[in-house]
Amino acid sequence: MNFEGLDPGLADFSPAMHSTLDPVLDAHLNPSLLQNVELDPEGVALEALPVQESVHIMEGVYSELHSVVAEVGVPVSVSHFDLHEEMLWVGSHGGHATSFFGPALERYSSFQVNGSDDIRQIQSLENGILFLTKNNLKYMARGGLIIFDYLLDEGEDMHSLLLTDSSTLLIGGLQNHVLEIDLNTVQETQKYAVEIPGVTIMRQTNRFFFCGHTSGKVSLRDLRSFKVEHEFDAFSGSLSDFDVHGNLLAACGFSSRLTGLACDRFLKVYDLRMMRAITPLQVHVDPAFLRFIPTYTSRLAIISQSGQCQFCEPTGLANPADIFHVSAVGSLLMTFDVSASKQALAFGDSEGCVHLWTDSPEPSFNPYSRETEFALPCLVDTLPPLDWSQDLLPLSLIPVPLTTDTLLSDWPAANSAPAPRRAPPVDAEILRTMKKVGFIGYAPNPRTRLRNQIPYRLKESDNEFDNFSQVTESPIGREEEPHLHMVSKKYRKVTIKYSKLGLEDFDFKHYNKTLFAGLEPHIPNAYCNCMIQVLYFLEPVRCLIQNHLCQKEFCLACELGFLFHMLELSRGDPCQGSNFLRAFRTIPEASALGLILADSDEASGKGNLARLIQRWNRFILTQLHQDMQELEVPQAYRGAGGSSFCSSGDSVIGQLFSCEMENCSLCRCGSETVRASSTLLFTLSYPEDKAGKNYDFAHILKRSICLEQNTQAWCDSCEKYQPTIQTRNIRHLPDILVINCEVNSSKEADFWRSQAEVAFKIAVKKYGGDIKNKEFTLADRKEPRSPEGLLCSSIEELKNVWLPFSIRMKMTKNKGLDVYNWTDGDEMQWGPSRAEEEHGVYVYDLMATVVHILDSRTGGSLVAHIKVGETYHQRKEGVTHQQWYLFNDFLIEPIDKYEAVQFDMNWKVPAILYYVKRNLNSRYNLNIKNPIEASVLLAEASLARKQRKTHTTFIPLMLNEMPQVGDLVGLDAEFVTLNEEEAELRSDGTKSTIKPSQMSVARITCVRGQGPNEGIPFIDDYISTQEQVVDYLTQYSGIKPGDLDAKISSKHLTTLKSTYLKLRFLIDIGVKFVGHGLQKDFRVINLMVPKDQVLDTVYLFHMPRKRMISLRFLAWYFLDLKIQGETHDSIEDARTALQLYRKYLELSKNGTEPESFHKVLKGLYEKGRKMDWKVPEPESQTSPKNTAVFPSVLAL
Repeated sequence: MNFEGLDPGLADFSPAMHSTLDPVLDAHLNPSLLQNVELDPEGVALEALPVQESVHIMEGVYSELHSVVAEVGVPVSVSHFDLHEEMLWVGSHGGHATSFFGPALERYSSFQVNGSDDIRQIQSLENGILFLTKNNLKYMARGGLIIFDYLLDEGEDMHSLLLTDSSTLLIGGLQNHVLEIDLNTVQETQKYAVEIPGVTIMRQTNRFFFCGHTSGKVSLRDLRSFKVEHEFDAFSGSLSDFDVHGNLLAACGFSSRLTGLACDRFLKVYDLRMMRAITPLQVHVDPAFLRFIPTYTSRLAIISQSGQCQFCEPTGLANPADIFHVSAVGSLLMTFDVSASKQALAFGDSEGCVHLWTDSPEPSFNPYSRETEFALPCLVDTLPPLDWSQDLLPLSLIPVPLTTDTLLSDWPAANSAPAPRRAPPVDAEILRTMKKVGFIGYAPNPRTRLRNQIPYRLKESDNEFDNFSQVTESPIGREEEPHLHMVSKKYRKVTIKYSKLGLEDFDFKHYNKTLFAGLEPHIPNAYCNCMIQVLYFLEPVRCLIQNHLCQKEFCLACELGFLFHMLELSRGDPCQGSNFLRAFRTIPEASALGLILADSDEASGKGNLARLIQRWNRFILTQLHQDMQELEVPQAYRGAGGSSFCSSGDSVIGQLFSCEMENCSLCRCGSETVRASSTLLFTLSYPEDKAGKNYDFAHILKRSICLEQNTQAWCDSCEKYQPTIQTRNIRHLPDILVINCEVNSSKEADFWRSQAEVAFKIAVKKYGGDIKNKEFTLADRKEPRSPEGLLCSSIEELKNVWLPFSIRMKMTKNKGLDVYNWTDGDEMQWGPSRAEEEHGVYVYDLMATVVHILDSRTGGSLVAHIKVGETYHQRKEGVTHQQWYLFNDFLIEPIDKYEAVQFDMNWKVPAILYYVKRNLNSRYNLNIKNPIEASVLLAEASLARKQRKTHTTFIPLMLNEMPQVGDLVGLDAEFVTLNEEEAELRSDGTKSTIKPSQMSVARITCVRGQGPNEGIPFIDDYISTQEQVVDYLTQYSGIKPGDLDAKISSKHLTTLKSTYLKLRFLIDIGVKFVGHGLQKDFRVINLMVPKDQVLDTVYLFHMPRKRMISLRFLAWYFLDLKIQGETHDSIEDARTALQLYRKYLELSKNGTEPESFHKVLKGLYEKGRKMDWKVPEPESQTSPKNTAVFPSVLAL
């Protein structure tokens, strides 16, 4: 390369800048360092020692070209030729790094890397330089700016690093492990265990990783698994250096002598083709460093610390004539490196000098180096001309002299007035949520503005609210300032904060202090959680669904019944509808109706949730109606009077929700066509709203039920399509009235808003008081009432209320329908509703409202207000009363009944209404009979076509082996991953889990816990799945691709529903499950098991505030068993858990001696810490305790 264009002043410090330096050296420094340096009386120039002109470089022979002082008196610890630019990097024992440019060794940059530790290795990358110190890895730009600083554990003592590819790094040291670091994420991705600690040198070829150990050994490791493939015992003392080239490995080191370690003058050479040593190479120097310098032959450069260097062939004889000396002036050589072009050698000594040897007068460090960027020279004396005609000319180019005179810009105070910028207004959300402590206010960050940036607007027109927030998905609420309509905290979208322990340390009790169960929202398509709760709290629907059981694999009624069973068993703990939603995703009609959301749409809130949940409401009722029609009506659903719950050919869902109608079509020719039909729900139809006109909700409901509209229809008399009048008459009213509100635009929202305002004005005018008056108490002479006639404690409760709590419907003799808003006063006037039913009069009470919450920050959500009846409170809390609750996924909170009908259309929009006939529960026998029978445990056929009897891994239960209450069953499950977890890196480098990975059960094993066949599995089912598996987790599950495919699997393959029924039967019968980590197993299987039926060895062998212990370590410690060698096997794990439980009973004397067992646990944890919780490799594969554990199992 041509360096003639470089400024020679770049390598020299200006004397004026260093005029205060003392030219006299310290007394402890070696004066011979400066034997060729003249001391300038105005400054000491130690940064470059110029080469005398008489030095002649012979082509092909290495000779010294330059020597410079990196840091006076501080030993050089490492040197490295930059692989991308013409630079040489050196690091010192004081943690200082210095770079030199070109063969002239002109100083380029110098900066401190570490304040206390020495730099042990340097590695150049494209964008910067990696520096390794004792327990720190720092990535810095070539100018000295820090790109990242990765701090290792304090106990680490690192010595070597190896760049395996552009983004992966291996770091080794005196520990028994090697770390793998991802340079993109700056995270530790792997920790490889090393059998021989002390990895101080690492090399790589296209076949192996080579690790040099302090014990004198060199290990060859696999590129993928880092496992040891071969091992060379090179030296008996210690290893000094080694290098690899082609098929040869050469090493130098120390041998053990009687007096200690001695430098071995024999180089060990190994042939990597035959993996054996060849004839050692005797050299004439004490080798401390060696490198292959392949040019025409595989030359070796052997360097001693005294400065002697010898070149020789690794397979030949060393010639004393090939020795040259590095002029180290009595100091020791500490480091040595060879450039990528093999044209330059660099030596660093203990006095801080760097020596460059080359084989040509103008060497290059790399075959192809990029240009180096230099700092622009400081322009002080010469200034460029200024062109005043340019508007963008920076005025800072004009030099301003330092003066004490008054400047032109210093206006007198009389002619100027200060005009500071006005502070921007504080966000309304901050003011609303702020809590004051003294005179200081604290509020959470609403995140409506950019971080650390305050926008100032000088124009008045710019004072409007910025549009940084997202626009709401619905046209409702898109007013001038939608941000001012803040969502109440309990209505906001709730999310689960995941930690390293997953969900174990998340406090669900903070969100739900009741005994009712919430539903988790992180599952795909969990937007329907609120509607699942509504159906559950309809007592006839719950009993009907829980009594239902059919043979269909994906039956929504069956899965909903299983979910209702979990909600019934839970005592406030949240449940998840993963199995129900899994079946929901397999139904083609759901996909055709657009009910299945993509994960991205659900997370961002792109879908219109109000329309979506109303379509889902219609779909679920239709689907349950079809599922029920396929089965005979259960005997439990016979009326109290002996009449059938529904007519033949219809389903129970149809009887509860269906409304029988007559559709009349009248053509203009006079012909009339009448057709009978039924519907499961109604949709509200709104009139063209006239300003200020008052409509009762009952009027709108009647208009929507008895709908009349003009449309084109086929007329048989005219034999063509004609304009017809379509009318609808009601023949039979449903027991449960379901209404979709269809508030999907600003037009419908304005109608609800205006009707609520009119109703509020009428109520205030009727019962006295001014609208501006805030409070009305029950002690007032004129007590305010809601539009429904209920007493209110405050006038505020009447705002935004238009919906009645009860409605009265009457069937007229001419097939008409009358609908009225029903109040408590009407109850007193008309009498009990039951007596009126004989005359076609029915009273419906509001049971649930599903609302759409508009929140631009989270994309919106769906919540439900549900009136929970007496039977649910009796079962859960032992009290008899009714109460309204808010259900927001896993947040459950009791609310006032007026809150269920208050709809602020700016953020709370009604979507679905449920009205039920008064005293509905008393009409039916609501007993639940468990439909799951013991026959589910008997033998069944496998779905796999290739399964043979010889492959059977279990023996089904016989009739005389049916489990009883309290029997032990060992259980273990294996899982596969359907969706990977979504996580992000915080600014501090920690990982935050946004969405956990979605798991699916792949194998379930149950083994007998007592009897002559104890330990023999009676369930070993592989679960067939139709969803795409992204990771089989074979190392941890033992599941391989193809095991879950019915076409090629040789396993006992079943459906999830079939195995689920077996486990449900075992739970219902009252068995006790023994296993390790059963909490996660039951969670993924989607089962709710009472706590007194779970015996988890994770918690049996656990001390408070200590780590959980793996099954493998417990089995080794207590049972002397080695399990989970290469993969996990669920049969082996279930048997081991049973043995551990027996051991627990033995050690704790059946739980009667907790103190003695506590001592056992202390010994367990002490042993675990010493062993680093790793099971040692046994001397033999068999263990003394392995024999005669389960004789019957061995027979199997």
